[in-house]
Amino acid sequence: MDGRNLDRWVVVVALCFGVAPLWASHALPLVDLPQHLHLISVLHRLDDASTLFPEFFARRPQLTPYLGYYYSVSLLNWLFPLELANRIFLSAYVAGLPLSLMFLLKSLKRPAWPALLAIPFAYGDSFAWGFVNYCSALPLAFLTCGLFARTVFDQPKRKTWGIGLAVALSAVLLFHVQVFIWLAFALPLLLVMTRAPEDGSGWNARLQARVPALVGVVPAVLLFFIWFGGRFGEPEEIAPGQPWKSWGPVLSPQNLSFKTYEQNKAELIPVLSGMLRDQGDAFAVNLTLVLAGLAVLAALVTGREVKEALVERWRIVGLAAIALILYFALPFDIRGYMYYLNTRYAHLAAALIVCVVPPLKPKFARVGLFAGAIVAIATAMPLWKGFKAFDQEAQAVAQLAAYASEKPRVMGLIYNTGSASMTHPVWLHASTVIARERGGITNFTFAVTPHSPVMYREGKVPPTFASEWRPDTMDWASQGAAYDHFLIRGAPPDRVLGAQLASGQLKVAAQAQDFWLVTRGNAR
Repeated sequence: MDGRNLDRWVVVVALCFGVAPLWASHALPLVDLPQHLHLISVLHRLDDASTLFPEFFARRPQLTPYLGYYYSVSLLNWLFPLELANRIFLSAYVAGLPLSLMFLLKSLKRPAWPALLAIPFAYGDSFAWGFVNYCSALPLAFLTCGLFARTVFDQPKRKTWGIGLAVALSAVLLFHVQVFIWLAFALPLLLVMTRAPEDGSGWNARLQARVPALVGVVPAVLLFFIWFGGRFGEPEEIAPGQPWKSWGPVLSPQNLSFKTYEQNKAELIPVLSGMLRDQGDAFAVNLTLVLAGLAVLAALVTGREVKEALVERWRIVGLAAIALILYFALPFDIRGYMYYLNTRYAHLAAALIVCVVPPLKPKFARVGLFAGAIVAIATAMPLWKGFKAFDQEAQAVAQLAAYASEKPRVMGLIYNTGSASMTHPVWLHASTVIARERGGITNFTFAVTPHSPVMYREGKVPPTFASEWRPDTMDWASQGAAYDHFLIRGAPPDRVLGAQLASGQLKVAAQAQDFWLVTRGNAR
């Protein structure tokens, strides 16, 4: 086997290990994933009279930044069962992260092997929360940067690269606007720092060489202003102290929540992993940072292979610096508009930082490629174990779904959202699993938020308590009475619904592990 084929096989092996944890379990431990799958099922079955979906939901007519993920999985759902379709999509995301970074690095005329060091950052805190839309926009953003650079320097293929740029950048916006914001700074940097063949022929020639790249961003910019006008042009309800509401004018101090510099600094490395309660996934993150540091040292000691012009060497550094600045500078929340804002940039910054490694001489670069494969294995092993342990817990909800009626109205009363194996509150939206499998509704879905391509029909929003985190504030007369199924965890049913159980309105239909399913007396 020649060296080039060996390199390809190393990459394939690394990618296989990278996606392996997604196939370790039937249920995936992502907090918001039940919400996403429920709304994708709604989108896919809006005309299905065997469900409650046609009665309660409609397509949102406005452009939304979550459209990309929901419609992609919905399309795959025509070929595969929904959860399998979603797993295929997530596998494409995890593999796409290093592959898109490889394309970016090659576009910047740098060796591609450091991209494998980014595999651990496909998981971590943002993935655990179920920010699938944001995560899946990252490979598209790296692809966009590579296409933008090629549109500048590859004169014979500028038109082709420019068309790809227009498509990729528009796709980023349709997946998540937050990644699009990073590109608003990253692309101008590439425009200035990427050399074109015409750069020695005067300023007019320099400008003409960059026109295709500038034209390529126009469709996405127009889409952005269409979205921005529709989203921010509408008056936002101001309700200080209430979840999901603005606490003041959009950029007012009372509506912005910042973390301190010290807090952001302390969280930067931990949020790159943090999925597993035993912290086993932190090893791969620490390993990849150490290996990146050793590669920098090796480049200083053994020399580097220089193919870039002096100013071009700093492009990858600039891209990483922009992400890092956004992490430290932006608010954590813009209430009513964007939540968990700055912390997500940690994964974007980390993936670029490990790619800052200077180009090693060819005889050392293969060592780096094998190091990337080792990182992928170190990523897969603890996550595989943790995901399988979570799947054992998830069987309880699957068992209870069998006791639910068709077209149920399910209220989640989850007093204990935690897991024995995972750190995040993965059971917060557990009731949504039963609602999806039986074609029903639940007391909280992202259909109430403007970023979802699915919305409730007028007058059909189910009554519920103000925050899904506070089931203790549920009022039976105004909220609970609208439901016929209740999924309870963290408190015995007689403590939560004692009066209704005693009167015979409700009955305990089944218990599995520490979950209870309570139904109305006439429900199955």
